[in-house]
Amino acid sequence: MYPFLKRAVDILVSLVLIVLFSPVILAAALAVKLSSPGPVFFVQPRGGRFGRPFMSIKFRTMRADHVHDVHEVVPLTHPSITRLGRFMRRFKIDELPQLFNILRGDMSLVGPRPTIMEQVVAYNDFQRRRLDVRPGLTGLAQVNATAAMSWEERIKYDVYYVDHCGPLLDLLILAKTPVVVLLGEERFARPFEQSPYARKQRYSTQDNPAQNDSCNIRS
Repeated sequence: MYPFLKRAVDILVSLVLIVLFSPVILAAALAVKLSSPGPVFFVQPRGGRFGRPFMSIKFRTMRADHVHDVHEVVPLTHPSITRLGRFMRRFKIDELPQLFNILRGDMSLVGPRPTIMEQVVAYNDFQRRRLDVRPGLTGLAQVNATAAMSWEERIKYDVYYVDHCGPLLDLLILAKTPVVVLLGEERFARPFEQSPYARKQRYSTQDNPAQNDSCNIRS
């Protein structure tokens, strides 16, 4: 039942947010166009639910001549990030176009962040579990970790989310997201084993299907 409710909420909320943030989206598009040469949007294939590729849309935050390396970590101090791009990344403005990905059904408001296809095809069995739900605009890893943390550490949060997806966890993530954006993710980052989710996982029974499949209906 919850997957259908979650999708209905995604459609309704993404429509409302597109309308509410339309002045910000338009202003950001104009600022990107005027501040540096190159396209306004950065469009790239990403892995969606079950690994199906989709075209992820974000505002361009790096110089147009930057050559993307699939193994590269891009902190805010990266020299190819423009001055405007640094501001947009800090406050997640560059991700606002992904509201249209949510409306299309490529993404959800909450879920693991979509990764590039080169990473998706290299996933091991544990990592592939993050593909059982739609990727999200925000997620459990985004409100408890930073991009500087190891991939292995962040994916523990993603898999925990897949196993425990439900309305209460989604509401918690959505409520925490603006606080993390405003105050900075560094204040909230901690290894998974030091989080309350690790403690909950230790005490949860592995043979409880009602807890583990609330977001996972194959369609």
